[in-house]
Amino acid sequence: MKVLITGSGGREHAIAWKVAQSKKVDKLYCAPGNAGIAQIAECADIGVMDFDKLTAFAREKEIDLTIIGPDDPLAAGAVDAFEAAGLKVFGPRKNAAVLEGSKAFSKDLMKKYNIPTASYETFDSPEAALSYLETAPMPIVLKADGLALGKGVLICKTRQEAREGVKTLMMDKQFGSAGDRIVVEEFMTGREVSVLSFVDGKTIRIMTSAQDHKRAGDGDTGLNTGGMGTFSPSPFYTSEVDEFCRKHIFEPTVAAMSAEGREFKGIIFFGLMLTDKGPRVLEYNARFGDPETQVVLPRMKNDIVDVFEACIDGTLDKVELDFEDNAAVCVVLASRGYPEHYEKGYPIYGLENFKDKDGYYVFHAGSRLDGNGEIVTNGGRVLGVTALGTDLREARKNAYEAAEWVRFDNKYMRHDIGKAIDEA
Repeated sequence: MKVLITGSGGREHAIAWKVAQSKKVDKLYCAPGNAGIAQIAECADIGVMDFDKLTAFAREKEIDLTIIGPDDPLAAGAVDAFEAAGLKVFGPRKNAAVLEGSKAFSKDLMKKYNIPTASYETFDSPEAALSYLETAPMPIVLKADGLALGKGVLICKTRQEAREGVKTLMMDKQFGSAGDRIVVEEFMTGREVSVLSFVDGKTIRIMTSAQDHKRAGDGDTGLNTGGMGTFSPSPFYTSEVDEFCRKHIFEPTVAAMSAEGREFKGIIFFGLMLTDKGPRVLEYNARFGDPETQVVLPRMKNDIVDVFEACIDGTLDKVELDFEDNAAVCVVLASRGYPEHYEKGYPIYGLENFKDKDGYYVFHAGSRLDGNGEIVTNGGRVLGVTALGTDLREARKNAYEAAEWVRFDNKYMRHDIGKAIDEA
């Protein structure tokens, strides 16, 4: 079969790498792709939001299955556009992708269906938000309602920081229209855990757990980013936590979306906080996480195309997910200055070190081929270096060794990815 993946990041490279292993797939395309994806797929220079061109391309190439990678096109109705064109596509429709597309929607859904989460208030005007913050307990969390590349969350320790946060989101429009409405949320403490799942509208199948590192600097300092690294599994996601989450969070979320007439087919990413009062939902995503995908899929035994098709066909109850009894750590190599100001176009050296090395992977996030056919940096997050190990400590050691195999000017990375495992 012929498969098309839309997107250009490390998540899409990891998905493409996994799809390419399927016995069912004999031709793989990606739009627009990147220099890493181009090594295993034919890339087409079509933007992820150009639904007309994407569907025309899928018809022209007789694509059997399209996988929508990023959040923006899902929220804008990419799946609806493909279905309207009579094309088979994996991902939630627009009315279901709102689970991620609107923080206010997801919080209201959790409140209505008693799914455990932080207490919150929603505001459409900066004046009302500022008035509320004058008496609200600190610290507090401000979230842009819409999509903001994983960066529209501000943790404010003081009232002054909260006032400045409202200005940033609602008045200065740092994240555009995503900040037209904000959610002001209770600050929760505990371990963060990411749990990805496949959903076919009624059945949910849980993947292995992971833990992301959002802050730019060591010790969880600096600005929020799209993710600087991750590890899987999380030693804090115990069987007891899993049992609670399945009963009170995972299955109720799928049932709630169905009850709202928003049948969800695709990926639900559960961002959880393990508080002293039990697990709580931090956020939902309606697609694979980035960089969580880079540690989850290398551990997955299933043919992923079988799972995609089961989600679309409503037969996920017949599928059992199977993961290796090992561990994975991903260290993101970024451009210095990310997530604010950084330079692009630097040659990347050392990628050949990953060839024919079992258990070591380099997933491209921000790379491109220049006019001379050389791979150069083309984003804030450039590469995700992933390594496997028999346990998390070995995987971490392997990942940091592999991160040194790669060189480019202004290379930057955190040095404490997975350090939390020493406290487990």
